[in-house]
Amino acid sequence: QVQLVESGGGLVQAGGSLRLSCAASGRTFTTYAMGWFRQAPGKEREFVAAISWRGNTYYAESVEGRFTISRINAKNPVYLQMNSLKPSDTAVYYCAASSSPSTRTYDYNYWGQGTQVTVSS
Repeated sequence: QVQLVESGGGLVQAGGSLRLSCAASGRTFTTYAMGWFRQAPGKEREFVAAISWRGNTYYAESVEGRFTISRINAKNPVYLQMNSLKPSDTAVYYCAASSSPSTRTYDYNYWGQGTQVTVSS
C-alpha cells in the first residue's frame, strides 16, 4: 500500500520558520513530481509548491521567496522549508505525488493525511 506521511507541522509565531517533511512508503516515486498543497478552514485546497523528478521547482505566488521545496532523490523525503511565516499561512499542509508537476489537485494520484501548521500573530 502506498503511503505518503507528512511531519514537521506545529505552532509558530509570525516571522518564524518550519520545515515539513514528506516520506513515501510502499513504493518509490522515482520519476514522479511531488507537490505541497494546503487547505485553510472554509477554503479550497490550494497549490503551494512542486518539484519535478529532475529537480525543477514551482511555487505559488503567495509563497515565492519564502518557501523552498527540495528533495535529494526519489528515495528520500521531500521537504518544504517555510520561512517568514505569516498568519495567512495557517492551514493543513498536504504532500502529494503526480506523474508530472502540476498546480492542480486532480493531477495528483497519491496524497498524505496532512499536517497542521498554525502561525500566530
